[in-house]
This record gives sequence, structure tokens and C-alpha cells, in this order.
Amino acid sequence: MTGVSEAGFGRALRGFRFSSPLKSAAPLSLTLVPPNPWPGDATRGRTMLTNVIALAGETVMVSGSPWNTEAHEPWLAAMHSFEWLRDLRAVGGDAARRHARLFTSQWLDRRVKRGDLAWRADIMGARIANWIAFHDFFCASAEDGFRARLFSSLAHQARGLARALPGDLSGAPLLLAIKGLLASGACLEAGEARFSQAEKLLLRELPRQVLPDGCHAERNAMVHATILSTLIDIRAIYKAARIAMPEMLQHAIDRMTPALRFFRHGDGGLALFNGSQQGEALFLDTILTQADARGKPLKRAPQGGFERMSLGRTVIIVDSGAPAPAKLDRHAHAGIGSFEMSVGRERFIVNCGAHPGVSPWRTALAATAAHSTVTVADTNQMELLEGGGVRRRPPTVESSRDDGAQGVLVEIAHSGYSGLGIRHRRRLFLGDSGEDLRGEDALIGKTPQRFAIRFHFHPDVHVSLTGNGRTALLRLGDGTGWRFRSDIDAVTLDDSVYFGSGAPRRSNVLVITGQTEGDGESVVRWAFRREKRPSPPSSS
Repeated sequence: MTGVSEAGFGRALRGFRFSSPLKSAAPLSLTLVPPNPWPGDATRGRTMLTNVIALAGETVMVSGSPWNTEAHEPWLAAMHSFEWLRDLRAVGGDAARRHARLFTSQWLDRRVKRGDLAWRADIMGARIANWIAFHDFFCASAEDGFRARLFSSLAHQARGLARALPGDLSGAPLLLAIKGLLASGACLEAGEARFSQAEKLLLRELPRQVLPDGCHAERNAMVHATILSTLIDIRAIYKAARIAMPEMLQHAIDRMTPALRFFRHGDGGLALFNGSQQGEALFLDTILTQADARGKPLKRAPQGGFERMSLGRTVIIVDSGAPAPAKLDRHAHAGIGSFEMSVGRERFIVNCGAHPGVSPWRTALAATAAHSTVTVADTNQMELLEGGGVRRRPPTVESSRDDGAQGVLVEIAHSGYSGLGIRHRRRLFLGDSGEDLRGEDALIGKTPQRFAIRFHFHPDVHVSLTGNGRTALLRLGDGTGWRFRSDIDAVTLDDSVYFGSGAPRRSNVLVITGQTEGDGESVVRWAFRREKRPSPPSSS
């Protein structure tokens, strides 16, 4: 300080006005790191180390930065959410950590463009939550320069997310964004206002999205599982921050947990309705463990619009509800009255499922014909929009259930074909310890129409028609045999496809075809019955 007196330096310092960046300097650490118990896929993680990245049903070979890669929007959205950090953590070790930091550094180097997908509020919220959740894996041991850049971006994104919410988001994407905002408020310095904003949005959305029976309003079992894990994460943030948790949050978790069990088949995976996939059994098991909420599977979900019939080793799950309301119907399929059936750990009768990303299959898999139900005049029960959702007015649906000493009877009726002058009523009866399923499909109306009743089978089920045109023999993956019969001789076997795990697999579908009489009510009866093995001969 040569040439400047101490007094002069003091006057100069008092007169200096700090710039705004120094006033809002980004934090260099987290105030807390909430737990993240969710398992990753080490196989996907090891593949990622070779720059082959499988996300949202699409596998991409990356050359250079993944952020300059041409791919479909679902793949890009999953990449920008940083959920894949879970898979690298499952691999473990320095190579996985370095790869996570490399991809993150390349992301931080990006030049932001107007309308950039990465800055969509739900993706930004997921990214914030994942950077915080996996901090100890990929960031804690990083060099100071990387940490400074990442925390500067975290602070910037947190402010941007607070400004963006709620915006035009609804349903599950909004809850994912809320989790990111809440995490930023609890885990970054000076986050009180963001935490308060997130909590208010959370308390507004929970009664809108979690129905009284515990189902998520979008009627998609995989979305249900994702949101339940999200609420468990939010609860963990409250606990880690030692902030009193809203009772509504715990009540939502308590209701959603039995509902998740409701949607599971004997193999541990989920039923395939409204765009859902099977999911990973380990992930679902972890959700149920972390939820720490007791309760047996529900018999029925009247608000969600589903029935569960369970006897012996047999589980049947039925879509008995109308499509989700507007803005929550992005996954809606035209599958009213469709059902899935599993016996023990073997899937038997299925719906075709859904492709997780953008593909030529998307529209076809949402169609009524891709479900184990009735199609009239080769049309859908409701008008599906190209980008997802249902054109209003959706059909009305009525359902009832009777649990009797002989078995379980479920009845569903809907107006999806009212434009064709037809009303469909389906009755399903499960008896004999789960080894006898009987069905009746009635088409009510005075206008003659062609119809098709379809039963899609899991790829592991072998199907062969008998000579009379009314029956078929079926062998499940575990070797057990079943017999199908119909009261009309118009049964054919055709090719189908199964997307339960995201990739297509060849399968079969039984089809009963016919035409309504046009005199009020046409009824077709059918049944699936387990074949009894012959008793061994007596030794006497």
C-alpha cells in the first residue's frame, strides 16, 4: 500500500461499492445432504462408461459430448435430469466418478439457447434434486474449480426454478419440480423463501394428485411409483433439515403405499395400464421398504378406477374407470374393461404395454386393440390425441363388485361406443381358488356392428388352437396348462407384441370375432380354466 496512508485506505474502502455478484456469491457446500436409497442399474452404468447411453427406451452411442447428441426428446429429457447418476453410483469407483464429473463439466460448458429443453421446469427441478442427492458420490471429492462451477449453477437454477413455478406444469412433472425447489431451499444457503414456496405448492398439489384410495390421478402405475418415491424423498428432506413435516405428506405416503402393492403382479412388476411399464422389482421393493407404511393390497380402487381380484395364486387387475381428467391424461390409453392376469410369478393375460419414448408404436399401443378387451368396428373407445391425452368428452364408466363365497364377480359398463349405437358391458368371475375365470361380454344396441374380443398373452405363454374353433390350449412359462373356451366358433390366433420392459417382444393374441345381432343385446361367453393333472394310478 505504498503511497497510501492507513486513514486514506480506510476512506477508500468505505467508499467502495461491492458489485452485485459478490453480494449474492454462490455457496460452495450444501447445508445438508438428504439420503438417496434408490438402487441404480450397474449394467447400464458400465455401458455408460463406454459412452453407450440407454435412456427412455432409446440407446445412443455418444461421440464427444452427450449434450451435442441428436436423440428423441424423452432421451434428452432423461439425460438432462441427471437421473443416470444413480446408475454410475451403482458401478462405484473412481472411473464412474470421473465420468459423472466429465458429463457434468460438459453440461456446465453448454451455451444456453432460447427454449432449451434443459431449462424446462420439471427437468430443472429433477436435475437440482439429483445434483444434491448424489453430491457425495460425484462432487464431494472433486477439485475446487469444478465444485465452484457446479454450486454457481445450482444457485442460478434454484432462482430460475422459483420464478418458473408453477407455470403451466401439472400432474407428476409439477411434483418433480416441487421436489427440486424444496431441496434447493433446504440444502442451499438462504433458501428459506424457496422452501416456503415449495411447501405451499406441495400442499396444494397433494389433494389434487393423490386420490382418496391412494392412486395417483394419472392412472399410470409407473407414474404412481415415481411419485411415491418422490414424496418419500421430500419426507427425507424434512427429516434431514429437522423441519416439522406436514401431516398431509405422511398421509399421502400412507395411502399410496397399499395402492402400489395393488398394482403389482406375482412377479413383482406392475400392471400395464395407461402407458405404464412393469418397472424394476428391486426399485419397487425399495419404495415399499422406504415408505414404512403398512397395509395389505386394496381389493378395489374406486377413485383410481381399478379392481383387483385375487384367489389362490391368481391375480387379476381390471381397468374399471374413466380416463384421467384434462391435464392429467397425458398417458391415457383406450383400455376400459381390459384386464391382466398372472398366476404365481407367471404373467398370463396382458395388455401390450407402452414404449417409454417417442416411437411409431406410441399410438398403436394406446389403442383399444392393444388391450385385452372388446373393440367395436375397429375403433377406439375414446378419441386419443396425437401428443397424448383424450379429446373431451370422455366415456362414462360404471362398475360394481361382489365378493361371495364362491368367488369374486366384477362388472364394468361404459359408453365408449355410444357414437356407434353400442354400449359394452363386461362381467368377470374368478372362482375355484383362482383356477377358473369366466367372462361375459355384452354389446347392447340396435345397430349391427362388427366386434373383436382380444386376449393378449405374455411372450412366455405358448398357445395352440384346437380343431373346433372354440377352444385353445395354453402353457405358461412354468409349464402349467390352461384351457380356453368360447361359446361361439370364431376364435383365431394372431401375432401380438409385448412392451412390458420397454423393448418389443413377439407374443400371441386370441381373438373372438363376430357381429352384433342388432336386436338389443349380443352376448359372448368365454372362460379360462386350469387343466388338472391326472392323478397317478393307485398302487393297490
